Formats: sequence, structure tokens, C-alpha cells
Amino acid sequence: MSQTTFSVRMDAEVKKQLDAFCEAVGMSASTAFNLFARAVLREKRLPFEVTTEVEPFYGERHLAHLRRGVEALNSGKGVERELVKVE
Repeated sequence: MSQTTFSVRMDAEVKKQLDAFCEAVGMSASTAFNLFARAVLREKRLPFEVTTEVEPFYGERHLAHLRRGVEALNSGKGVERELVKVE
């Protein structure tokens, strides 16, 4: 399979952080971009959600999730049970 070069312009700090992340997980930024490209082609979509809507932590969706958790705790669901030690 023949190879080609693909240039990307990005903020220097973003590149520095990307390089550090990639090094930490044992790959290069080039490998990361190749993984991204293959995921796009395989899934026929971007492999993450793209939106202009930014929901703050205390947005309605998050608050609804927190309310469900509080209701579960109040009804006795999700409460830690006493552990029995098996010897």
C-alpha cells in the first residue's frame, strides 16, 4: 500500500499535549491520526459527537441523572450492603 503525507495545522500547545499523550500510550501522533481516519471510514461517521450545544455540568440532563441517583438512594437501591467475610 503506497503512503502519502498529510499536513495539519494546529496550535503548538495542542500538538505538544497530543504528542505527550500519544507517547504515554505508546504511539505517535501519525499513528493516532491513522486510527482516526480508519475509524471514520469503518463507521462512516466521525467517531465522536460533534455539536455546538454545550451543556454545563448543572444542565438539565445532568441534573435529571443526579435526581435519579438521589431517588435510588432514598428508596434503598444502590445502598451498600454489609459485606460478609468468607474465610
